[in-house]
Amino acid sequence: MLRVSFAGIDFVSELTDIIKLFFKENEYELLQGAPALEETGLFLYGRPEAGAKALYTLGLKQAGKADLYEIILEDGIPAKSDLEGKKAFKREVRRGVYMLLSEHTGKRLPWGMLTGIRPAKIVHELMDEGLDRPRVEKRLTGYFKVSQAKAGLLYDVATAEREILRNTPPDTVSLYIGIPFCATRCLYCSFASNTAGSVSGQMEAYIAALKKEIALTAGLLSDRGLRLQNIYIGGGTPTVLDTQALKGLLDCIEMQFDLAAVREYTLEAGRPDSLDTEKLLAIKDSAVNRISINPQTMNESTLRLIGRNHTPDDVLRAFELARESGFDNINADIIMGLPGEDISMFENTLRQIRELCPESLTVHALAVKRASALATEKDAFRRLRDGEAESMMESAAEYARQMGLRPYYLYRQKNIAGNLENTGYCKPGRESLYNVQIMEERQSIIATGAGGVTKVVYPRENRIERAFNVKNAEEYIKRIDEMFERKKKLLTVP
Repeated sequence: MLRVSFAGIDFVSELTDIIKLFFKENEYELLQGAPALEETGLFLYGRPEAGAKALYTLGLKQAGKADLYEIILEDGIPAKSDLEGKKAFKREVRRGVYMLLSEHTGKRLPWGMLTGIRPAKIVHELMDEGLDRPRVEKRLTGYFKVSQAKAGLLYDVATAEREILRNTPPDTVSLYIGIPFCATRCLYCSFASNTAGSVSGQMEAYIAALKKEIALTAGLLSDRGLRLQNIYIGGGTPTVLDTQALKGLLDCIEMQFDLAAVREYTLEAGRPDSLDTEKLLAIKDSAVNRISINPQTMNESTLRLIGRNHTPDDVLRAFELARESGFDNINADIIMGLPGEDISMFENTLRQIRELCPESLTVHALAVKRASALATEKDAFRRLRDGEAESMMESAAEYARQMGLRPYYLYRQKNIAGNLENTGYCKPGRESLYNVQIMEERQSIIATGAGGVTKVVYPRENRIERAFNVKNAEEYIKRIDEMFERKKKLLTVP
């Protein structure tokens, strides 16, 4: 058991994230108060005084051996108002903890000391400073201890993103519309979604409330002189709605909003078993120009295990119907590390997806969320062996290359398989603008629907403000006006 003591630190949770890279929760213990220096364990101590030189000492004492790492702050601990100074201080302490534990355990992790959701932001910062590729990669591998492969991936992603970010007009926003219903609930799911069969009577009321919020939001954007660049209808599974209800929603969007500036309009058609020719033609007849059909896996035994009702053949039929209906921009989502799957099963999925030739492919590493059924049942399934997750991701990258797809966006999550990443690949020119905007947080995202999170970006002040819609569909129906007022307040210029 590793004993951990941090004194004079107000960001213990961020340091704990580093510890979790090396130890399971039952392998370490967080202690209160100042460390007892004669005891074994990981400790951090010092006597910081704002405005004066400060010395922190990180130490790891175990089995009679002590490793020390000193952090010297010439100007003392940054004041609360010095945000950049505090950020740099946290980064130094996090790096120290990583370095000590990496040396102690002998582990060299692909993402090094990075634990954040959006690692490409670091690359953007370095590129903004004028660093070229060799110097960016040297900074990533040298200071942050990222592997050479991940450093190269990050640079490629940031390069693809920058072209999109440069061409984003300042008066544009993206719109998210949430449909929190699915045919079934997947084993790994933690989203605010409901099974359609259990709330069939509520869906009509939900869509009516959503249309009201859409109308209010359209008026607000018009009043503020904001134009839509991207629309994303997600969930849940939007295509769980019947054709008439879905068409009514799409008609409402086109009636309420001026779509003249819209470049991308995505609808998640996620479950293949929720699609038929009539529904696909109704979608094609609207302004939607991109859909996502999400197999997750092409192994039938896994589909049954995770709670999906469709089969691999249903995926093939859905793609065929979508092509016949005229769709030329289709994304496919798959998940690496699903319960019971090994690399041969994952490569079976990749081979079949390659035959479908989607314009984009999103490869997710399974993340075990506390609110999912999988969180309580994970010990019942085969676990990935050391290095297996990384081999799977390398296979995914190779298959993407064979398909003519390149990486264009990336994000990470806590408790993710192999401590890896989720990567979006696409054919040149088929990058999802919405995905890039939501990852890099340079454009405001206005969210409607239960569980939606509006993020308003204030670039001059380098800050983001959020407004949260309630997650429960029944509560959402009752509280539309309240949630609209939250958005209205954020979009009011101070």
